[in-house]
Amino acid sequence: MRIQLLPAQLINQIAAGEVVERPSSIVKELVENSFDAGANQIVIEIEQGGTRLIKIRDNGCGIDKDDLSLALSRHATSKIASLQDLEQVASMGFRGEALPSISSVARLTLISRIVNADCAWRVCADGSERDFNPQPDPHPQGTTVDVRDLFYNTPARRKFLKAEKTEFSHIETVVQRLALSRFNVGFSLIHNQKEILTLKPVLSDAEQEQRIAGICGSAFIDNAIKIDFESAGLRLNGWVGLPTFSRSQQDMQFFYVNGRLIRDKLVSHAIKQAYHDVLFHGRHSVFVLYLTLDCALVDVNAHPAKTEVRFREGRLVHDFLFSALHRSLANVRPGKTIESSIPITEFRFSPSSESTRIPSQPAYYAPRPSPQQASLPLSIAEQMQVYGQLQRSATEIEAQAEHLQSEPTHPPLGFALAHIHNIFILAETQTGIILVDAHAAHERVTYERLKQQYHEGTVPSQPLLLPIKLTVRAIEADLVEQCSEFFVSLGFELNRSGPDTIVLRSVPVLLGQNDVDSLIRDVLADLMTHGISQRIQQQSHQILSTIACHSSVRAHRRLTVAEMNALLRDMERTERSGQCNHGRPTWVELSAQDLDKFFLRGQ
Repeated sequence: MRIQLLPAQLINQIAAGEVVERPSSIVKELVENSFDAGANQIVIEIEQGGTRLIKIRDNGCGIDKDDLSLALSRHATSKIASLQDLEQVASMGFRGEALPSISSVARLTLISRIVNADCAWRVCADGSERDFNPQPDPHPQGTTVDVRDLFYNTPARRKFLKAEKTEFSHIETVVQRLALSRFNVGFSLIHNQKEILTLKPVLSDAEQEQRIAGICGSAFIDNAIKIDFESAGLRLNGWVGLPTFSRSQQDMQFFYVNGRLIRDKLVSHAIKQAYHDVLFHGRHSVFVLYLTLDCALVDVNAHPAKTEVRFREGRLVHDFLFSALHRSLANVRPGKTIESSIPITEFRFSPSSESTRIPSQPAYYAPRPSPQQASLPLSIAEQMQVYGQLQRSATEIEAQAEHLQSEPTHPPLGFALAHIHNIFILAETQTGIILVDAHAAHERVTYERLKQQYHEGTVPSQPLLLPIKLTVRAIEADLVEQCSEFFVSLGFELNRSGPDTIVLRSVPVLLGQNDVDSLIRDVLADLMTHGISQRIQQQSHQILSTIACHSSVRAHRRLTVAEMNALLRDMERTERSGQCNHGRPTWVELSAQDLDKFFLRGQ
């Protein structure tokens, strides 16, 4: 066959294969057009899950009568006019394919009126891009797009649609996501003449949180941190869920770039790294986040459906996101309140830094100072870190603890009352009681201290009175030889003394007198799993977590009141102390009101 030009309608039907996946795709395209028109009120009417009717009405600027035919033609747009415009797109869409593509697979009617016009004008289209005949219409200022009988002329496509309920569920999800991107826009969603969703325009933070609670649930707002960071031309604001508030699916993750909902591998990796070692395995974080940056620094024309973007400075964006979220989660601890309005004042980006690490010497916002808290003297608190190695007498420590409890100021986690089943610490606060998993809490405290020492290159080591000889596999003995410097950086002096024998001469101070034999075997197993060379450095936190687990106070080990109070004070000073290294919660609180409800007091 000879090469020939395809008919306009067929070209648009081909384009529709990328733009119009299902009814929800049409809703997304048309609502985004309403955003670009400056509308602050959008009404979406749906019938039979969108297969019979999709009608979008807005109060935007409208389309001039002479431009209606162009609006229904391919590659015609008012949003760009030059290559410079293409490189810094500020609108939600500009490809000029949506309306002609939709009209090629459905019966489309476009009605629009501009300000000060005598009337509105109506045109119908079938994707052929010809025979437009505008007719007057009494429509108010704004635009209505009426899409009926989707895929009526392409029955093969129609067969791929799901049940009405399923298709409308997709539409409702799209509308909710769009509503989170524009708080200043009101939305009304109607299905089969029944109003499903009504959202008024909102401006204040409290009203925005009400909209989010209506879409994501009130539990999300109750368990979220509001953040606001700005540096190097980048701004990140929004809400991130606490690590203890997670989901089994990624269905509550909303990330917007310049008001556009996107899914991006770079963004996902940065957020995942920020939640590393505070999120329980198999769970997913929840967030509603907004990234704002110069339009010239992001390519929004990377995908026909506009769900993917490309950042021109990907490493900068990655490290900015990671640092902002990493610090936000780190500062969630007892007695600390995050001040979301204080931005990052400086953000230094090092091109040679690893993407999974914090940029060199960033200056983060400072949390609002908490009330002065009573705590054990530093020397005693330090000694408490290695339980069982206290240098002072038990009588003296108990006396200091009783003195602290007599002071009027109460620390956030209160004072210890008992060690329940030799596992849980029971503490009394000014507002209720606290239950702490001693092992999990001490594990986090030790882990954070080890991480700090490791990155500063100062993990203190103590020699063993008698070296420990271990018999291992030959491949593990080889690993000890290859990774000797890495073991030194962790605080171990470990040497090979035979084909299948290694000798341990020094251990980290924080490890104390714990079972170093099993610890060394676990560390070697970690190294065997993660590999050597550069992967060792990348997996160093996993190995430090293993050391911390072995170093922490064991369940059923009876703690004194002084030891329990020392641990509570350490938790108040430690970042991420709300979760252990595996993402499990370390403490829970019951208020006096909660206790009253248990016993029906006041009812």
